Amino acid sequence: MTSIVVKRYYSSYNTFNNMNMSTENSEDQIANFLKVLGQPVRIQIVLIIGENDACVCHLEAILGIRQARISQHLIALRNAGIVSTRRDGRHIYYRLENPKILDLVYQTAEMLQIDAAPLKASSNRIEPGCVCPRCAKEMAEC
Repeated sequence: MTSIVVKRYYSSYNTFNNMNMSTENSEDQIANFLKVLGQPVRIQIVLIIGENDACVCHLEAILGIRQARISQHLIALRNAGIVSTRRDGRHIYYRLENPKILDLVYQTAEMLQIDAAPLKASSNRIEPGCVCPRCAKEMAEC
């Protein structure tokens, strides 16, 4: 009886951090970068953290999906150099590494003739069920 071993290879896109060191040509780098952004949940995450840092519990409250799934998307975005983190107590906050990424999303919406106003509202959204410090502070001020 023979057994077959299957290895999974995960590619890590570190477009921003390794631009000059990469052996990929420019077109490959652009394609890989856009591939990382090529999922609706990742676009939503970019929109939510676009202007304000957000923790995973905030993303979970807004997106309505499990923390584990959000974390998987954040890992891919972080490996690509799209988001970075900072710790404040027990919370880890995510932010865009380069604000031009948000502009890219808005310009794409404009090119596709999609109203960007609802997209822009995502970044300042406060979720009543969210227990993160940002939402708790905003709810206390209301």
